[in-house]
Amino acid sequence: MASPDYSDSHLLDGRRKKNTSSFRPIVFFLIPLLSVLLDVFLRRFVEWSQVLAFPLLVTIYFSLMKRQPIAGIAIGATIGLMQDSLSQQPLGIFGIVKTLVGYFSASVSLRFDVNNPAMRFGLSMFFFLFHQFFYWVMMKALLGLAPSIDVMDEMVKAALNSALAIPLFWLLDRLREDSED
Repeated sequence: MASPDYSDSHLLDGRRKKNTSSFRPIVFFLIPLLSVLLDVFLRRFVEWSQVLAFPLLVTIYFSLMKRQPIAGIAIGATIGLMQDSLSQQPLGIFGIVKTLVGYFSASVSLRFDVNNPAMRFGLSMFFFLFHQFFYWVMMKALLGLAPSIDVMDEMVKAALNSALAIPLFWLLDRLREDSED
């Protein structure tokens, strides 16, 4: 039986901190758009798809791979506002929350090896819960609404989305062009 790895191998050293990933502009445009369209239209026809958060996973992935907090802000704001514009709720809620997710996930990527699948699973789960918490806070603070939160339900959704993130991130890795700055 293999012993668990308690080393700092999943932390980045100074040399690897500057590695960023780049994507062709068409990939950077089409993947977020496709994720938002999937989110909007899939949930109209397949009821169980409401638990899947494709725009959030794409925000996390691109922010983690860019490793630049300012780029994470732009990625999160753009995807969030696209999602807001196609949803039935007031404009800005997803934009604010995904901006926070983009910033913090890009900041975290400066410290951790985000190419490790276990790390990706953990970060996806954390940022799903982070997103749901700040979504609730924004709905209550800005709109005076307090949508109910079932903690166990959110934990299950976080685990499902994190499990989905592993193959999705693997597919998106096939589209990236790595570079060292």
